[in-house]
Amino acid sequence: MTDTTLNQTPRGSRLHIALFGRQNSGKSSLINALTNQDIAIVSDIPGTTTDPVYKSMEILPIGPVVLIDTAGIDDTGLLGSLRIEKAFAVLAKTDLLLLVIDPAEGAGVHEEEVIKRARHNNVPVIAVLNKIDLYPESPAEDLFSRLSVPVVPVSAATRMGIDDLKMAMIRSAPKDWVAPTILGDLIAPGDTVVLVTPIDLAAPKGRLILPQVQTIRDILDHDAIALVAKEGDLKTALDGLKNKPRLVVTDSQAFLKVAADTPGDVPMTSFSILFARYKGNLTTLVEGVKAVRTLVPGDKVLIAEACTHHRVEDDIGTVKIPRWLKQEVGGDLDFKWVSGHELPSDIKDYKLIVHCGACMINRKEMLHRLMTARKNGIPMVNYGVMIAHVLGILRRALAVFPETAGILEDMKG
Repeated sequence: MTDTTLNQTPRGSRLHIALFGRQNSGKSSLINALTNQDIAIVSDIPGTTTDPVYKSMEILPIGPVVLIDTAGIDDTGLLGSLRIEKAFAVLAKTDLLLLVIDPAEGAGVHEEEVIKRARHNNVPVIAVLNKIDLYPESPAEDLFSRLSVPVVPVSAATRMGIDDLKMAMIRSAPKDWVAPTILGDLIAPGDTVVLVTPIDLAAPKGRLILPQVQTIRDILDHDAIALVAKEGDLKTALDGLKNKPRLVVTDSQAFLKVAADTPGDVPMTSFSILFARYKGNLTTLVEGVKAVRTLVPGDKVLIAEACTHHRVEDDIGTVKIPRWLKQEVGGDLDFKWVSGHELPSDIKDYKLIVHCGACMINRKEMLHRLMTARKNGIPMVNYGVMIAHVLGILRRALAVFPETAGILEDMKG
């Protein structure tokens, strides 16, 4: 099994987003705006899209999705009616529906029928009021009162309002929408995964921490073998294996020792990096490393944890990470800490947000935090990614994730 195959997200594990709207309402243009790529054919000729078109894409920071472009809901004639019915048939596999509305056309029976059928299929709907660059006085409030669904004004042409739309998509996505697996796509049945789990003052008495437990379960669910060892026993564990393990996963705080004890041809990463992908968006969080490299003494840095816990001596969030960052910068930084389920209301003055692994919040909440930071122009990185960077082993820790290769190339030097 090749690395490419292992790292492709199956279509069935992606959030399915269907775009409905009248002909020339801008559905294809909206796809291009959401993905920041010209992947959909845009034409002024009505009926360019006939049968539903499925596009597996990545929307940052939402992650892997399937965008379903459908025929115009105002198509006419016998063929038009068949196309509309084919469009409505995709509701059976749709997680979220974007109803694209042209202000010049407004909303009428066609849009009401889409909402009615979506509700029948328990599919959440967002009305996307497009072309606000041409119609700045578009009646978003009137549409909301009439359609009783969230209304987001955007311009697909200028990309105005696209971040607001992504935020609304995260809020409206199904509550049980999660990433498909922690590491199941990186392994095959029968593989051995070695998990390095230090037992220190921060470890809960008599049990493992949640990310370690969830990772073990994910390995077993994918018919692989989990071998658990403390950092001091890693070499013994590796020497006792007949075959090389598929992957070594470590607590980030043991990165250096584990990197030294793991053969160079064995992939290695951390629980926190796995959870950066599972609970958020790894690509976006790796991009945040670029901001770490540009920090200067005196910059404000927010360290955010999704839960409150008992602080121990040499605590990761309040002691180790600030120490590593100050060493990286060569001077003092202005740190602020926040714990719990909310980011501060005003984050515009921060140069960087360093976030925990997010094991105690769901993916929607983590993506909401990423979008909040993005809208304010604040880069975010998570504990595992940041620690691997300051310890000089980020490239190795990310080698198993080819989607990050381009970012690392940009960071050479």
